[in-house]
Amino acid sequence: MAMTGMREMARGMGMITQTPPEAILQERVPHLLARVPPERRVAAVQLAHWVYGASAGAGYGLIPTWLRDYRLSGPVYGVLAWAFFEFALAPAFGLVHAHQSRPRERAALFADHVLYGLVIGASPRRRLLTSR
Repeated sequence: MAMTGMREMARGMGMITQTPPEAILQERVPHLLARVPPERRVAAVQLAHWVYGASAGAGYGLIPTWLRDYRLSGPVYGVLAWAFFEFALAPAFGLVHAHQSRPRERAALFADHVLYGLVIGASPRRRLLTSR
């Protein structure tokens, strides 16, 4: 949800015009989105993204512990998730934004995926700063 807040802030600043889940739902499965009442579509898009993010977070949990113990493993995983969508899935799905130059939007989405990685990589066993 922290990522959602950051993404909505970037949208409010005009950095993001269409989020990846919006692009997929509107361009690839519009018939599914059309079945959702207009007043609930924003919530449906958010729910789809949270399910995708939770699944990716579960995938992070499958990474060996010794690798997850590196402090940067979460942010690197988040960036890899962003890059996978941006450079593999979006072009494969033929999404319009995959063929456009969008440096500000890409930077904003990159940053919110770093935040996502920080959240999923946070371990109750370790601290970013030690108390001693």
